[in-house]
Amino acid sequence: MLPDEQQLLRKDEQADLQCQLAVHSLDELRPHPSYVRHELSVSASQLSALIELGSLAFHQPIVISRKGIVVDGYARWELARRQGRRSILCLEYDLTEEEALRWLIQTHRPLRGLNSYCRTLLALDLAPSLQEAARQNQRIGGQSKGSSNLTEAQKVDVRSKTAGSAGVSSGYVTNVEQVSKSAPPSVQDALKSSEIRVHKAWQWSRLSPQQQVKKLEEYRSQKGTNQTSRRLIQKHVERLAPAQLVPPSLGELLKPLLPSRTVVLDSIVVSEIDAPGKIAYFTKDAMLALRRTEEPT
Repeated sequence: MLPDEQQLLRKDEQADLQCQLAVHSLDELRPHPSYVRHELSVSASQLSALIELGSLAFHQPIVISRKGIVVDGYARWELARRQGRRSILCLEYDLTEEEALRWLIQTHRPLRGLNSYCRTLLALDLAPSLQEAARQNQRIGGQSKGSSNLTEAQKVDVRSKTAGSAGVSSGYVTNVEQVSKSAPPSVQDALKSSEIRVHKAWQWSRLSPQQQVKKLEEYRSQKGTNQTSRRLIQKHVERLAPAQLVPPSLGELLKPLLPSRTVVLDSIVVSEIDAPGKIAYFTKDAMLALRRTEEPT
């Protein structure tokens, strides 16, 4: 367990003695500043799951700080607002804004609402306090000599602690930091919804914002085409009559173009489907057979 996590748990244990259960007006509550800064939101699937629970969704209190910052329970708070409820059951803890952010990140580890990209965005907001702690240690050790610059080792340590808070690797933090500065809003929204992965967005980050948007559109188009094609292929196979299950071979189809067709082409059967675009689909075995014919003998 990382030191920051141990500190958070110690704070949690102390807070157990200082917490109180209370009903608060929705207007008294507010999201964490970092949650607002990074434009995070509750997914439709989370809200749908809560709606199915009915009134049971509000039997458990949401967690807030004394100042009304929502720490855990954003989906229930959002649902209460949409349903026009006036109040919600809350469990108050004596937390600073930074401690509330740490708790928010910890409680939204995998399967708890925020994906890795969102948690890392929040964890990056902890970096200034981690850097200041490193500078304090530097001064105590007499290493600073009037300089406020961190050593490379300290920078690595700060990044490692940031990664630990979000539950990701240091390299992932580096990629998110770069993407968050260069990616246009549409790409960032795709990351927040887990539509694309950080690695793909990082590959696009060297491009201009306009080019990144185009890449995202191409990705969505290709993904949609592939999904549509798979469904059409499946439906086509299901509709085939027994006599149609012996379609022509690729060799027969290409005979006018390749009179001296090989045996390999004759071994690949062809089936026509009504799919968008001028695309030829090959199975892995067919591609392997074709590649073998290209190898020098």
